[in-house]
Amino acid sequence: MASLRDASDFDAALGCLIAPHMAQLAAQLDDLPGLEASEAVVLTQSLNDSLLELLNAKLSRLLVLELHAAKQAGRLKATDSSARWTEFVQTAARPEFWAQQEINYPTLAARVRHMLTARCQAALQFARHLAQQRPHLDALAGHPLGLLRALSFGAGDSHQGGKTVVLLSFEQGRLVYKPRSVRIDRRLSDLVQTLSARLPGGSSMRVPRVLDGEDHGWTEFIAHRHAQGDAELAIFYRGIGHWLALMRLLSGSDLHAENLIAHGPHPVVVDCETLFTPRVSNPPSGLGDAADQAARLVSGTVLNIGLLPGRGQGLGWRGIDNSALGSLPGQQPMSLQPTILKAGTDEAHIGQVLMPAPAAQNHPSPEPALAQFWGEVLSGFDALTSELQVLDQAGELAPLLVAFEDCTVRVVTRATEVYAELGRMLWHPVSLHQEAPARERACDLMMRMGAQNALAPGRLEVVEAEVEDLLVGDVPMFVTTVAEGELQGPGGTRWLPPQSLAQSALTHWRDADLRLERHVIRAALVSAYINDGWMPAEQSLRVPVVDRERLDERRRIQAARILRELQATAIEGCDRSVAWIAPILGPAGWSVQPLEQDLYGGHSGIALLVASYVKEMQAGRADVIEGLPSLFERLLNTLELAEDKRWLERGRQKKMRPPPPGGYVGVASQIWTWLALEQLGCVDGRAVERACALAELLPEAAQADDMNDLLTGKAGAIVPLLQLARRTGQSGYLAQAVALGDALIAKASWRGEQLYWAHEQWPDGIGGFVHGASGMAWALEHLAKATAEPRFARAAAGAQAFDDALWDEEECNWLDLRGLEGARTAAAWCHGSVGIGLAALALDPELKDPLRRLRVQRAVDASARLGLGWNHSLCHGDASVYALLLRAQRAGVHSQEGDAPALLAQFLASLEAHGPVCGIARNVFVPGLMPGLGGVAYQLLAFHPDSRVPDVLTLGVI
Repeated sequence: MASLRDASDFDAALGCLIAPHMAQLAAQLDDLPGLEASEAVVLTQSLNDSLLELLNAKLSRLLVLELHAAKQAGRLKATDSSARWTEFVQTAARPEFWAQQEINYPTLAARVRHMLTARCQAALQFARHLAQQRPHLDALAGHPLGLLRALSFGAGDSHQGGKTVVLLSFEQGRLVYKPRSVRIDRRLSDLVQTLSARLPGGSSMRVPRVLDGEDHGWTEFIAHRHAQGDAELAIFYRGIGHWLALMRLLSGSDLHAENLIAHGPHPVVVDCETLFTPRVSNPPSGLGDAADQAARLVSGTVLNIGLLPGRGQGLGWRGIDNSALGSLPGQQPMSLQPTILKAGTDEAHIGQVLMPAPAAQNHPSPEPALAQFWGEVLSGFDALTSELQVLDQAGELAPLLVAFEDCTVRVVTRATEVYAELGRMLWHPVSLHQEAPARERACDLMMRMGAQNALAPGRLEVVEAEVEDLLVGDVPMFVTTVAEGELQGPGGTRWLPPQSLAQSALTHWRDADLRLERHVIRAALVSAYINDGWMPAEQSLRVPVVDRERLDERRRIQAARILRELQATAIEGCDRSVAWIAPILGPAGWSVQPLEQDLYGGHSGIALLVASYVKEMQAGRADVIEGLPSLFERLLNTLELAEDKRWLERGRQKKMRPPPPGGYVGVASQIWTWLALEQLGCVDGRAVERACALAELLPEAAQADDMNDLLTGKAGAIVPLLQLARRTGQSGYLAQAVALGDALIAKASWRGEQLYWAHEQWPDGIGGFVHGASGMAWALEHLAKATAEPRFARAAAGAQAFDDALWDEEECNWLDLRGLEGARTAAAWCHGSVGIGLAALALDPELKDPLRRLRVQRAVDASARLGLGWNHSLCHGDASVYALLLRAQRAGVHSQEGDAPALLAQFLASLEAHGPVCGIARNVFVPGLMPGLGGVAYQLLAFHPDSRVPDVLTLGVI
């Protein structure tokens, strides 16, 4: 809650708690030889500011609560709201106020006193080191530094009794103080130099120069500097590839944005303490052996280093990319941060505001050119990996790792955000009032986490020691030496068995699947951009000369090729489950991980693809592929395992984050998949039973989710529920759909006759099918037809009016309100003309309504002109454009692209010339139905005039 101080004036109230500690520290500094008086003033003032920020974060909620208690009790006598605020702050600035708080908060005084004492002692220890080691610091800097002019405590988390990193500014330079040994930094720097000498052209990897003490260290300060031109950028990104290869060898982790600084062409790792992270096996997930294999593979790859882009999954960090290579400017979601609203008045209260992600110094250019240089990243990884293999074969690699054995390393057993959330809970006024239940709850949460994550401590005495640290504002810390391996935790606790971490890292590196490592690198690099709709600049995939011979034979060849690759990349479990690793879309955005169960890019969509191919194969409209029926059975088993696990945990009343409700990513997507599979005749009566069971999850899912769109939100659940109601004849599902429709309307805003849905990124609404108004109109009109309720018809008309108002005569397309650079309109299923046209056709297949016919004609023209040649996917590529053009032809709306054979010929020619491209990453097989190559095969099946594949683009039932 660091942002609380920005909006409050509690410094005066909290200063009385700090003052005695600061007076004692000032007296101790006066007696410290080697520290100038002006430097002591700088130190005490900086620490005072740091402690005020700390106490504001811990105690502002309590002070706001006491403000309102004083107001309710009539103890504030001032005549206006702001004066009553001032009166309360003045009261809270007296020691007797805090003495009285011990009645309601019996452990508060002791916890605050412990926290302040520890931080003052840590500051005094730092001052002694500074005073004693000046000549050595001058030598580290390469010149006399002069007097200390400024410093900053609290650069990073506080550990082990208030110890933090300190940034120092002298008259003639800057340094960094670390309250730990920096021996491992020096050893890593030596290894980097050794390896750089073996690489043609060397390496731009760097580690800061250090001065090591027994329990602390000093490092040179690395200033952020942008690279000069493309040549230096190429060197920088090649160095990133070298770091990936080296950190993969050293089992590095936690290399987030703050731990890497771009210094011209040099990627500089400024915090090296999390090398040689132990490898532990997690307990079975319950999702099947294949899912567990996939999770082990992903966690063992370069993705675990933290350098590659990836989105946070925790509630407070969901969607935030904190990686050293990600954290792209302008592509981070706003995050909700606690603050004091109406500060300065007696109406002050704790609320949340959207805040941008803090800027990092990890990028070598103002607008990172990662897409342009990811080939350098891959070449750097390959080059250093090859050199390491040569060293290993010569028996020279293991001795290089032995040099680290006496180094102390830190192991991050739990994500920092976990500790942050638990720390906030333990400092909540309710927890301060009754500490014992809060301790118990924190212990229970961490014990349950330990049952799922083998690296996280799962012994009660260790967890209780972690909670003790959180109670006094520290982040628990686990350390060991590389030779020992057994972790030393808070309070002298121990965790994990002894082992040689160097030997473990080397063994793990030797077992690496380099093909998988490269796959993960490529996929993760591009996922940094696709979270915000960006795609790499590519040449058009259109082919000028098109062969119209042997169309069906070529169609079958292309479809079969994708299905065979789907088979080849599958991870098969011994329990007849199956999994894939790929970039997937979830509530937090895109990330590389094992597939989920959804329709959009997960197992549901692949099950539908494989089932459809098997049916077409049996009908003679697709080439025979051995083993596909068995793969389909594995997919069904995998879907059922995931559903059964959720029901098992629900039965145990285990608290879980509900899945999203959406029609493409979420519960409703799985409902629709089961109904579609039943219509295909691929499953028995259990399909409806499964769909009904999933529907029971929807109310909780919809209540917990704040999205409204078709993809992940409430609107996406309406049509699957209506279909389930028709299939079963049970009115309860219709009632569920009505409740969702009403919730959708309640979230909407009217602008004249237009209805729109505000989003944090698009407060004035957005158009289009998957995320915007035409999708809402499509869902609400289905509901209006099913219920004959005027409110749904009116809302549908209002949403459609919003989308229609976005038509731009000059652009001859609908405006795209996302504001993407260089594009005022879009022509895709997810955003733009393709989805708008398909929605109109789904509601009126024969286009009897003249307005809908006009809308479809406009969509066809815009999509044929703007939507072809970018990629081949269903979500945002040629496959969905051709689906629109084919359906429009059946309704008498034609395009310049020609008839069905002409469309197929162009699609095939593009696939044959360029290979299937899904718009996510070249040379990375992405199996997903909507964003990946699975959808390309699906559309190839749909091109046959007798095909009966389900309509996935508008969730139609056969």
